[in-house]
Amino acid sequence: MDEYFKSYEELDTHQLMLSDKTRVLAYKNAIFNSKETFQNKVVMDVGAGLGILSIFCAQVGAKKVYAVEASMLAKNIEQVSIENNVQDKIEVIHSKVEDIRPGSLEKVDIIISEWMGFYLVHEGMLDSVLFARDNFLHEDGLLFPSVAKLYASPCELPSMYEFWSDVCGISMRCIGQKYRKNKSLKPEILLLNENDLLAESKLLAWLDLKIISVEEINVLGGEDYVSVCKKDGKFQGICIWFAVEFPDGSELSTGPCNEATHWKQTAVVLPEDIKVTKNEPVAFKLELKRNSSYSRRYIMELTLLDAEEVEHDIPCNCYMTKCIVTKKYIDDLDERETCAPESIDS
Repeated sequence: MDEYFKSYEELDTHQLMLSDKTRVLAYKNAIFNSKETFQNKVVMDVGAGLGILSIFCAQVGAKKVYAVEASMLAKNIEQVSIENNVQDKIEVIHSKVEDIRPGSLEKVDIIISEWMGFYLVHEGMLDSVLFARDNFLHEDGLLFPSVAKLYASPCELPSMYEFWSDVCGISMRCIGQKYRKNKSLKPEILLLNENDLLAESKLLAWLDLKIISVEEINVLGGEDYVSVCKKDGKFQGICIWFAVEFPDGSELSTGPCNEATHWKQTAVVLPEDIKVTKNEPVAFKLELKRNSSYSRRYIMELTLLDAEEVEHDIPCNCYMTKCIVTKKYIDDLDERETCAPESIDS
């Protein structure tokens, strides 16, 4: 058995995920708000874990739920379904979804899965969902969630560095610098809050799960981004988070402005502070590329760019002269159009 699946056999891992009320209730509400969508439908739960999503689907009236789970936890799903009186609707399939022969199952109306990992794509489980979509979903079927979005914003990381400034009255900033250099070598999983964000967020990726291909998620981001600072501060890293949308229009977001989840946020740490001021543009390129030797992981590469040499959004609220002039021209144009008298047909 793949070490990845063995790692999910620890019940402590599932207690952590099931204790994440934001996560569980987002799925439950999306399912229960879509009762009519699920009634008398065939559902596939990819990576069913202990079966909670399968049970939600059965409770709202699904005709049949294929609970697909590759780890030994599959043996527990049937017990949980019996305990909740839905065993007649749930069929447990102890297998990787990729090992199920296409054509051996009836086509399903809905695929549901909690496939997201840190920074959205860590663990590579989206590949399995897309395989299930291509082989088992009706052409007009639905996916829960249906859209995934990845965001990034320049940030401060006070929880990581302020500690070393005063350790019971002793300054250890020199140690903090070494600590920071080590932390800058790989992404850090931590909790930030809204005040830690220095600038507006940028959308790195928007994935329509109905049509996206596996090849298209091999590389995410990679464009030049300009984010405008909303306050003075210390640019210490890039904060990354994700959100997913369900067909009922609801959303589960893991951003610093939302309720905390077990995913927290991911930070790419800078080795040194960069002082920034309000309305200053911060230009960067952030690329997530699938690790060729271990497909369940991604390599992140952050490059800081010269804001003067990168194309800005139009309009842009930064303090650079070209953006101030462009914004003033657009505002004046809008004002003239608003004040222009309406034409009168003769």
